[in-house]
Amino acid sequence: MTNAGALLADESPIRHSRLFCTRWNGLDKAAGTMDALDDKEFSGSLVVLLENGLDFVRTNSKVKWQKAGEERIELPDYPKRSVLEGLVNALIHRQYLDLGSEVHIDLFDDRLEIYSPGGMCDGSLVQEQDIDKVPSKRRNPVIADIFNRLKYMERRGSGFKKIQSVYQSQYLYTDEMRPQFYSDKDTFILTLKNLNYKKGAEKGAEKKQFHKMEERREKILLLIKQNPHITQGEIMENLNLSRKQVQSLMRILNNQGQIRRVGSNRNGYWEVFREGRGW
Repeated sequence: MTNAGALLADESPIRHSRLFCTRWNGLDKAAGTMDALDDKEFSGSLVVLLENGLDFVRTNSKVKWQKAGEERIELPDYPKRSVLEGLVNALIHRQYLDLGSEVHIDLFDDRLEIYSPGGMCDGSLVQEQDIDKVPSKRRNPVIADIFNRLKYMERRGSGFKKIQSVYQSQYLYTDEMRPQFYSDKDTFILTLKNLNYKKGAEKGAEKKQFHKMEERREKILLLIKQNPHITQGEIMENLNLSRKQVQSLMRILNNQGQIRRVGSNRNGYWEVFREGRGW
């Protein structure tokens, strides 16, 4: 059996192919009398490790929601797709010759960290690169190919960009919540910020974020009023938002009855309804 076959076997004989998952109590690994709130160790096939890791994160995180008109907006602590891409990257690209080391998922109150043994394949430092342009270099190409065939990867080389773009599309995203990538010659760490975490000193932060969303909707209404034929791409450029953010905001405005599309997507235009507000 090849090494790749052994790693993917249901009863994997490679003992150091394991996943350690911990939900820590607080913001570090020694935060109080109960350091760990949940603690699991998994072994077996890489596919089993992936599924167990995703289950652990799902069990130890929350999905909040908020009403905006008729729209229900889900607010996950961590976007599922970003966690999937991060864990897939850790399992595929880890250094399996590094005995006595495992992939770790560490959940804290404010963040999730995925640690993988082994740095970048070419020895570069990921934190010094443009994440959107990191070249695809695979330490374990057979495993990468199998995960691609199993649809755990959309395409080779797009994982980092996907992690970042999914975060940017979230309703509560701000630049401070950008995913962080770190590597040295022995280590790769992905840090995902908890989108719902609020520091104790930041009272009113949730209200501030809500007002920010309201302000964005007001700006969209103004842009449409000024140019009823405006496109989503032009709104994205004007407000420096992602397409998913613009689509979400416009869907809310439409459900609230504040805007309406007249005609086709190609040749139509938008109408704005602001009763009693001077429009």
